[in-house]
Amino acid sequence: MVLSPGAAPVVSRTRRHDEWREALRHDFVALDVAPDRRRGGSFTGAVHSATLGHLQVSRVSSVAQTCRRTRQLAGREDRRFLQVGMLSRGTAVLEQDGRRALLHPGHLALYETERPFTWTLGGSWELLVFTWPRDAIDLTAAESASATARRFDAGAGLGSVVAGVLHGLACGLPSLSAPGAVRVADEVGGLVGTLAGELVPPTPGGRAHADLRERVERYLDEHLADPELGPASVAAAHFVSTRQLHRLFAGSGESVTRRIRRARLDRARRELADPRLADTPVGEIARRNGFTELAGFSRAFRAAFGAAPSAYRPRP
Repeated sequence: MVLSPGAAPVVSRTRRHDEWREALRHDFVALDVAPDRRRGGSFTGAVHSATLGHLQVSRVSSVAQTCRRTRQLAGREDRRFLQVGMLSRGTAVLEQDGRRALLHPGHLALYETERPFTWTLGGSWELLVFTWPRDAIDLTAAESASATARRFDAGAGLGSVVAGVLHGLACGLPSLSAPGAVRVADEVGGLVGTLAGELVPPTPGGRAHADLRERVERYLDEHLADPELGPASVAAAHFVSTRQLHRLFAGSGESVTRRIRRARLDRARRELADPRLADTPVGEIARRNGFTELAGFSRAFRAAFGAAPSAYRPRP
């Protein structure tokens, strides 16, 4: 697969079945391709691919056929991708993880290349395919396995938002700097991950849920001095996705980020009021509570407590 940032669009056209299979392998992954023998006429196929950071956007069109990613083919490759297919013409059925999604134009579904899947495509079809490296999408294995081969409603709610963004990218990738392209690829991947994650039932209550919440709370309090402390690092430390972490806090009415900020400010206020720390500069107290610069700390402190940090210092 071509995933080099800023690469010029690649166009592959063929009227030969063997060349078509090679074109799909080059732009995506190895597949077994079987044209529908019931149809007459000549074989045609085309792939247009371009990249935006680590996101590949492709427009694929051909005649009726079945494309299979077998267990043997998946086992031969170390590359792992998450892909979203959006049908724009024809009919399609996507099968993976024991599910079967029937797609009509405008529908979309996601799938992973590390496990077997099958596309059965009918008529003169066109499929928009969006490909990310699997590790770039914030989904646990369980979340992903629950979301593959499901037809997303592209006409309402978050599905319509995601479909609109993807369709816009397929119509023409924006001209961006390399860092900008990576950020956009990540943001769009985040939308896809959120859409997929919404299919997973909320984490059930009970002892396991409570134990995880307790471990996370303890971890937060022990790492407040780390300026990099945030949802991503906390989730990674506990082997959950950021989406699972946010769900863990959903019932508290306070996000993970707000919980961290509140705890940092509360601890800073206690330290500022502690006579034993009267000689410790305000900037040092800010730093040891995870704030990297004094002005930002002062603004946050005043917003939270209605007074400057100096107001909490012990009087001589």
